[in-house]
Amino acid sequence: MSEGRCGPPPDRQMAQGRGIGSRAMAERGGGKPARGRDIPVVGKYLPALDFLGFTHYWGKSRHGRLIIKRKTAKDRFRRGLKRIALWCRWSRHLPIREQHRLLRRKVQGHYAYYGIRGNIRALQLFLYRVRLVWVKWLRRRSQRAYFSWAKADQLFQLLPLPAARIMQQC
Repeated sequence: MSEGRCGPPPDRQMAQGRGIGSRAMAERGGGKPARGRDIPVVGKYLPALDFLGFTHYWGKSRHGRLIIKRKTAKDRFRRGLKRIALWCRWSRHLPIREQHRLLRRKVQGHYAYYGIRGNIRALQLFLYRVRLVWVKWLRRRSQRAYFSWAKADQLFQLLPLPAARIMQQC
């Protein structure tokens, strides 16, 4: 192994778990995945790897080729939502426009890091959950007044949060 690298090459890292991919590599004696009959079948258990906040997993491209796809790791997704919820809790005394301005920046920062090709579903789910959390804490601003979903819809029309979008094409 060379000095500048740590651990096995990425194709071997992905194949170290159980599943068709690792069996095929063991039969061939390692190396790069071969084209043709040794390609793992999507839908069966294949190993996945969490790295830099993303889960790297095997999938098929639109052309049917085996590729490594990425999505937001579950623990990072939960951690981001938990931080938003804590922020909403401690900032619920602020005026709603100020909350909206700061919450937009937080959501845009999430999109800036996790907004990669193939991760749009996780971004849309994050936005949905952020809206639920924000409404939850807006409802707790007063003991008397109730912040209904009709009011929440009006709020999201007036002060929309940024739509989920891909920021990086890598």
